[in-house]
Amino acid sequence: MAGVTEPILDAVVGVQATDWRGAVHAACAPLVTAGALEARYPDRCVAIAEEHGPYMVLAPGLALAHARPEDGAVQLCLSAAVLSRPVEFGHDQNDPVDLVLAFGSPDDASHLELLQSLAEHLLAGLADELRLAPNRVEAVRMLGAVA
Repeated sequence: MAGVTEPILDAVVGVQATDWRGAVHAACAPLVTAGALEARYPDRCVAIAEEHGPYMVLAPGLALAHARPEDGAVQLCLSAAVLSRPVEFGHDQNDPVDLVLAFGSPDDASHLELLQSLAEHLLAGLADELRLAPNRVEAVRMLGAVA
């Protein structure tokens, strides 16, 4: 992505989440560990979804967890959590969810190119590829095509 600092990418595969809140935390966790998100960011993602409903569930089996830059996004970042068992987010059409992507952006603009690329890759089958990723290394490699 020309002119923009390369995003931090990470993934977790085989996540054992008991509910959607745990799935959101799992998707954010590697980005918190990397310092791209502050520790409070996953809680804000959950709080926003509790307030607005399961808006982050974008397609069958797929959620995109995110919050505002001021909620603790330090650096542009994207991660994927592939769940070992799907969880319910409360979406009437797209539940259950087995793939949770998380992203953060330190401002209101630097993520636009990343999200456009993510949407294009999802339309081309990225979600199904991530679901079949045998390990973290392969999942991160797949996300690398987005960035």
